[in-house]
Amino acid sequence: MAAEPEVVVEADADQLAANTAARARVTLAAAVQARGVAHLVITGGSILEAVLAAMAEPTDLDWSRVHVWWGDERYVAADSDDRNERPARAKLLDHVPVAADHVHPMPPSDAGFDSVEDAAAAYAADLTALATDGDVPHFDVVLLGIGPDGHCASLFPGHPGPRVSDRAVIAVHDSPKPPPTRISLTFPALDAAEEIWVVASGDGKAEAVARALGGADRVEVPSAGPRGRRRTLWLVDAAAASQLPN
Repeated sequence: MAAEPEVVVEADADQLAANTAARARVTLAAAVQARGVAHLVITGGSILEAVLAAMAEPTDLDWSRVHVWWGDERYVAADSDDRNERPARAKLLDHVPVAADHVHPMPPSDAGFDSVEDAAAAYAADLTALATDGDVPHFDVVLLGIGPDGHCASLFPGHPGPRVSDRAVIAVHDSPKPPPTRISLTFPALDAAEEIWVVASGDGKAEAVARALGGADRVEVPSAGPRGRRRTLWLVDAAAASQLPN
C-alpha cells in the first residue's frame, strides 16, 4: 500500500541538505544490514547536489554494497555539462568507495543508440536485470527534486510521461525545460520504491510544494504523484514550506 506523504521542515537549505544526507546514509546502511545490498535513485538540482555532497562525508555506510541509479537524465553527450551524472560524480561518487559496476548512469546521446527510445529501453533492461520482483530493483530511497512548475524527474505537467503506466522508463521529447530530450523513470518505477523523498528548498518552490501536497492531480503536478511503498517524505526548508497550512 502506498504511503501518504509526511512533511519535515528544516530551518534552511544547509540544514536540509545535511539532515537529508544523514537520513539517507542511515536508511541505506539499514538496507545493507538487512539484505546485503541497497539501491539508491538520484536526480539533479541544486539542493540535491548539496545533499549528495553531504552524503560524501565519512560514514559507516558500506558504499561497496550500494547501487546508484538515476531517476532521469538529459539525453546529451557524455561530456556535456547538462548531464545529471556529472555533478553526481563530482559531489559524491568520486569520493566514496562505490563499485564501478554498481553505478548505473542513463545512456548519453553518443552511446551508440539509434534513438532515445532505444536508450530508454536499454536502461529499462538494466533495471530488470537486477530486479528481484517486478521491473525494477528493490529501490530503498529515491531522491527527487521538484521544479517550480511541479515536475519531478523528467515528468512534466501536461506531458505524456505522467500518464504512462506500462513501462518503467520512457523517452521524453519537447521538455519545457532545456535540454528538450531526456530519459525518465515513470510513476510505476518510482512507486516501486520503499521510500520516496521529495526535497525542496527556497521560496521559488513554495507554490509547487503547496499544490503537490494539497491534493493536485499528478498529471498536472507530477510531484504530487510518487508514493513510496513504506514511506513518502517531503523534506523541505522553511522557505519552500511557506505556503503550506500551519
